[in-house]
Amino acid sequence: MIIGEVVGTIVATRKEERLEGLKFQIVKIFDMDMKPTGSFLVAADAVGAGKGEMVLCSQGSSARLTERTENKPIDAVIMGIVDTIEIGGEKIFEKYA
Repeated sequence: MIIGEVVGTIVATRKEERLEGLKFQIVKIFDMDMKPTGSFLVAADAVGAGKGEMVLCSQGSSARLTERTENKPIDAVIMGIVDTIEIGGEKIFEKYA
């Protein structure tokens, strides 16, 4: 799984018909120290994430296993919105802090 922040949206009015109804987000990838890696991905949003939210993403064949993305031609999916990240008993991220 990948931790990232939603930083933008992609709008494509013409797309493969199995992609109709999916929202595509640009996700900035973070490492486990909550520092940006400098990499980004485009992910289909299966959970209604918004700009600025920290999210959990999956890539590859696993991206096609959510209810909204099953059998769709995608390579990445947002499958969770992060509330808290705790490592070694220390909270390193809290959504509502």
